[in-house]
Amino acid sequence: MDSLPREPVDGEAVRLRTPRESDAALVAAACADPLTQRFVPSMPDPYTRDDALWWITEASESMWAGGGASFAITDLGADEIIGSVAINRVIGARHQGEVGYWVAPWARGRRVASAATTTISEWAFQHGFARMELLAEHENVASQRVALAAGYRREGVRRAAGIGRDGGRHDLVAWVRLWDDPPGPVPRALPDVAGGQLTDGVVILRPLRTDDVDDLYALTNLPEVVNSTVPPVPPDPAEIALRCARAPSRWLAGERIDLTIRDAATGRFTGEIGLYYQEPTTGQAMIGYSMAPKWRGRGFATRAVRLVADWAFGHTDIARLIAGTAPSNVASQRVLEHVGFQREGLLRGRLPSAAGPRVDDLLYGLVAPGS
Repeated sequence: MDSLPREPVDGEAVRLRTPRESDAALVAAACADPLTQRFVPSMPDPYTRDDALWWITEASESMWAGGGASFAITDLGADEIIGSVAINRVIGARHQGEVGYWVAPWARGRRVASAATTTISEWAFQHGFARMELLAEHENVASQRVALAAGYRREGVRRAAGIGRDGGRHDLVAWVRLWDDPPGPVPRALPDVAGGQLTDGVVILRPLRTDDVDDLYALTNLPEVVNSTVPPVPPDPAEIALRCARAPSRWLAGERIDLTIRDAATGRFTGEIGLYYQEPTTGQAMIGYSMAPKWRGRGFATRAVRLVADWAFGHTDIARLIAGTAPSNVASQRVLEHVGFQREGLLRGRLPSAAGPRVDDLLYGLVAPGS
């Protein structure tokens, strides 16, 4: 595979050009930003003008020498640097490279990263690349949104592929675009909730986030909740913290959505509900939920299940929802029946139990209107 040409590259909204020494002051200001430092742990801290000059004169040159490329990002028709995008870790025999970027804090929120990633990817394909990768931490949701917008598809998780500033290792989510993938953003199986929440005026369903750790930990450690969990083992605080931190990434992946159930009048946490898209090929997903004891019997769970079902049938390709309860859990069965779920059968010995023999699962199903 031939070396990439050093040339300006124009996209629909950005221009990519070679970085210059005159960019050093702005590069230093951008790369000293805490968010940039958080997700690009290889950057020096503190980041100085000398570090910027080293990046311009040496690090960028090494990328070109290795068969990749390193560009400054500018607005189309302008010259001031607002970020950087590069191709590195080139495997020539596979015609493969990895895209990396950063965007200055003063240029964020304008889809600069998406435009630059799209532009450099299409340019690379024009010059012989067949496969481009973009790796991001689970917690770097913004970067994963960039990948989707630039036509990259989630391929899996690279375990312990990343190295943090402290030397510890962490997982990276792999997003990939091939030379013959269709242009444009990748459609999402589970889109965002309009307005950031679902509500009927009595309950609010808000996406799970990191400040929900304490509430979720208390709920998921209740004995009756543990008994209905698979496996039926009480989670520890670290496990719940990881679940909250990675919930947005799993939503973007189309695997599941996790929501807290809140009292609309006070905003207080009352429970949690999840939708698990375990069979995209058949259009089937599963709903699960738990309520804090003092909020049970008030109809909140019924309202939450109805909101999630209406959203799933109205905004996704999900055509069928299922839910399971213990045969003795009459309260949960009533919730499902109030929403319109019908009892479909008993799955004998389906679930492990905390102690003793396996337990039965009473299966309920709800079909989308018109299906």
